[in-house]
Amino acid sequence: MRAVIQRVVAASCQVDENITGSIDNGFLVLLGIEDADTAADLVWLAQKIAAMRVFGDENGLMNKALADIDGNILLVSQFTLFAATKKGNRPGFTRAARPEKAIPLYESMVKELSRLLGKAVQTGIFGADMKISLVNDGPVTIIIDTKNKE
Repeated sequence: MRAVIQRVVAASCQVDENITGSIDNGFLVLLGIEDADTAADLVWLAQKIAAMRVFGDENGLMNKALADIDGNILLVSQFTLFAATKKGNRPGFTRAARPEKAIPLYESMVKELSRLLGKAVQTGIFGADMKISLVNDGPVTIIIDTKNKE
């Protein structure tokens, strides 16, 4: 799994002119799922996201996690995070998991993040043409890949 985590002061997802998810302070998480991903990848990544300390404390240092600021998550599926760009100019997406595998993992990620935060996670709609709006804070953008744990 790959996640692009953006610290935001606001973010929303729109599908066909309807808002499907909207948050104030927290994370916009773009999530890519590949065929090799497992439930263990999901749990590890969810814990990392929930515990990530990138929000400012009273001294302006990044020491606070989502729970410390009563932050929220907008989780959006994004298969293009597994784009292969080595050959040619048209990306290939063969590493991205097919919907029959990706949808259950995506839904499990929503549940796991909700459990860890103790509140509902806002979402896009899997496979839909989504319009994402955000106000990045910092900006702080972090990329995590469960197959390349740095």
